[in-house]
Amino acid sequence: MGTTDIGEKNTLDIDFENSLSLGGNIWKFAAYREDVAERLAMLYGLPLPIAAVMDARGLADDQVDNFLQPKMQNLMPDPFSLKDMQKAALRMADAVKENTPIAIIGDYDVDGATSSSLLKLFLLSVGSEAPIHIPEREEGYGPSKTAIDKFADMGIKLLITTDCGTTAFETLEYAKDKGMDVIVLDHHEAETRLPDIYAVVNPKRLDESDEYPHLKYLAAVGVVFLTVVAVNRELRKSGFYQNRPEPDLTKWLDLVALGTVCDVVPLLGLNRAFVRQGLKVMAKRQNRGLKALADKAMLQEAPSAYHLGFVLGPRINAGGRVGKASTGCRLLCATDDLQAALLAENLNEFNDRRKEIEAYVLLQAIELLEGSPQPYPIAFVYGNDWHQGVIGIVAGKLKERYNLPAFVMSVEDDEVKGSARSVSGLNIGALVMAAKEKGLLTKGGGHNMAAGFSLEEKNIEAFRRFAGEYAEQALGKEKIVPTLKIDGVIGMAAATPEFADKLSLLEPFGAGNPEPRLMLGGVRIIRSDIVGSGHVRCILGAFAGGSLKAIAFRAADSELGKALLNHRGELFNLAGTLRKDTWKGRTQAQFIIEDAMKG
Repeated sequence: MGTTDIGEKNTLDIDFENSLSLGGNIWKFAAYREDVAERLAMLYGLPLPIAAVMDARGLADDQVDNFLQPKMQNLMPDPFSLKDMQKAALRMADAVKENTPIAIIGDYDVDGATSSSLLKLFLLSVGSEAPIHIPEREEGYGPSKTAIDKFADMGIKLLITTDCGTTAFETLEYAKDKGMDVIVLDHHEAETRLPDIYAVVNPKRLDESDEYPHLKYLAAVGVVFLTVVAVNRELRKSGFYQNRPEPDLTKWLDLVALGTVCDVVPLLGLNRAFVRQGLKVMAKRQNRGLKALADKAMLQEAPSAYHLGFVLGPRINAGGRVGKASTGCRLLCATDDLQAALLAENLNEFNDRRKEIEAYVLLQAIELLEGSPQPYPIAFVYGNDWHQGVIGIVAGKLKERYNLPAFVMSVEDDEVKGSARSVSGLNIGALVMAAKEKGLLTKGGGHNMAAGFSLEEKNIEAFRRFAGEYAEQALGKEKIVPTLKIDGVIGMAAATPEFADKLSLLEPFGAGNPEPRLMLGGVRIIRSDIVGSGHVRCILGAFAGGSLKAIAFRAADSELGKALLNHRGELFNLAGTLRKDTWKGRTQAQFIIEDAMKG
């Protein structure tokens, strides 16, 4: 059979892909192969719409088992398949056996905190104490000469960087001159040359093979976990564990899952197994810091990828954004419940402060963008009093608002620090690396969808032109119309808790495997009202009978919310996600409304 749109769009006379929704989007329906979806549905006992989603996401026949049941033993390659891994693992194993002084430099985001913490906890378990340096934002991203000097004074002989270092040529070669062997464990975009140091383990090295393409998706914490596996294997081979217990590496998969989700890397291949297994470990609440943070966030249920990305992650990130950068790492390594509770409270307070600062910067950025014509298909803004700790979040929100690549910069006394977020079709990390090589940026790095950079204030307009022309070449000159991808179409009768259960087979959801967005066609609003902080709560009904709970979060003042509240009995096609809602022991289905088109 040929390729068709998923599901049967309802019979209402709507040209979905040429009509603007209430949210200002065009709806694009994913395509699938009917014969393939029917075969998958039969083989795996799946509802046809779910099998159709799997085919539409490009899963080959030999990938389906690992997608539905991602197991690390099936997806983990030999760590030595990464260049420099064998060299790095042997050096680290020797350092452990010889009690060589080791130190770690990490990044100030969640991936950096989890990477550094995982490495420290492993080294502690094998008898090596490794101090961690997490730079404050004013110190700048990655290793600094100040940190190198501090470690040199401590007699450090082996320096390991996590989630940074691939392009820190001068600083790491300075550490080498200070008598340190330096190992980089990173995942950011690499240049044609690498630092002249002991080892650089990074799946995005330009000389890496494509034998295991999913390794290029790893977050830094995933690279560190592979390294720990390799070091542990070398220690075992050398007889190190003959008189001491071997650590259970799987107990740290909660950290791997947290860093992987929060760094927004694709949840495909090995990443999918990391997160699926890591969530199971996290549910046991063995890490004192994560347990304290979950309690502070009032998270009592078993965590999902959503909780990692939107509940726990932002709190850990807040330390590096507006508080003390090392707080998250100290929390994840906490060995005392009281200490963990105090650190979790600090992060919670930092997160509240971050929200206030972020709202202020976002409002100013929107006013600047909408107050003057923009010559390129990018959102490009900067401000003198913008806290650099929130510019990344603001860039993400501008990207979502305008469906354009977004660049947000804070003008400091000595330099401008910026953050960028991209849309499909533009590799923002490559853009930043190209601008750096052209001399427009003083620092920069990132990956497909996110990047950070620094530049001199005099180069802001030149960088705007460069970024605008680069984006224009990649995306085209025509105005980008926001597109909402619809993964499938269901009717009211199918919107059941049982169907929501089946959807959970596709978890974990995140980058590269988003939660399926469904269209609920031809429904009426039976009742609607405002609850909480501007959420619109609805009861939906259909001609065939039945009802369904629904909610549109923070929508009361939007065109969508106004239409739901003033529905006048009209028919709607709703776009959103279907989830289970358990209240007082009773489980129902609930539709989370993201967008709508009137019939």
